[in-house]
Amino acid sequence: MLGVLTGFGIIAFVIAVGYGVGRVGVGGPQAGYVLNRIAFFITNPALLFTVLAKEDIRTVVSGVGLAANIAAVIAGLVFLVLSRLFFRRPAARTTIGVLASSYSNFNNIGIPVAVYVLGSPAYIAPVLLVQLIVFAPIALTVLDVTSRGRVSLRDILLNPVRNPMIIASVAGVVVAAFGWTLPDVVDSAFTLLGGAAVPLVLMAFGMSLHGSPPLKAVGARAEVIVATVFKVVLMPLIGWALARYGFHVTGHQLFVTVVLCALPAAQNVYNFAARYERGEIVARDAVLLSTILSVPAVFVVALLLT
Repeated sequence: MLGVLTGFGIIAFVIAVGYGVGRVGVGGPQAGYVLNRIAFFITNPALLFTVLAKEDIRTVVSGVGLAANIAAVIAGLVFLVLSRLFFRRPAARTTIGVLASSYSNFNNIGIPVAVYVLGSPAYIAPVLLVQLIVFAPIALTVLDVTSRGRVSLRDILLNPVRNPMIIASVAGVVVAAFGWTLPDVVDSAFTLLGGAAVPLVLMAFGMSLHGSPPLKAVGARAEVIVATVFKVVLMPLIGWALARYGFHVTGHQLFVTVVLCALPAAQNVYNFAARYERGEIVARDAVLLSTILSVPAVFVVALLLT
């Protein structure tokens, strides 16, 4: 359990630094906006490329990965249905809610949890790959198209080649699929840039919290609560049921599946929302609340399944 506390402690510290920077005004009123754009267009793509280029894409078909990925899809679809029935928000904002209820934080909190709690960082590969290759491109395409106010087949087809995060993800998968090894100078350069991705996103997230307590916005409160409950309660339950009865996963592998599903919503959800200026409050509050609540959620999972 020390790994869980360590991972969350690191994230909380960097977010707190961002909050302090925003409160003092070191970077000016546009600092958070600038950091988000740098992360979206430069550091995040560099990180995704270096991570995916070294992964074994065959791990996507494992029982753990399939159960976790299907659980994410079901949680997102249930939120989508409820949103269309009760919230009736625009497509872009609904997309952010879907992500907040199903898109897990694997790049930062997921790594220490995988190492110190689950026993191996390889466990996050199946879900991380699908999130980056499938979920993120679909969500970014919807956000890109709807934010510009028009929808066309040309926009949908061209969007992947215009989005740096999608390009980087595909490039990394190609490198991994062919078993290529990056030259040291290339790997070092992209690793150096990618190393700034998580701190930039977390600091920008912390800046956004200044003057805006969670659940303060009444108009977004219901969406935030539903997305948070789906992420830390519904998705782990679905993952457990699928793994146990659908893929006959037991023991430590079952524990791994449920913990992966119980991880909080990723900071990248807020990064996407801020980039397209859609659903920022929903993303920010859901990420913060799910990060706080996932700590007891992971402990409960550990107590029940170990």
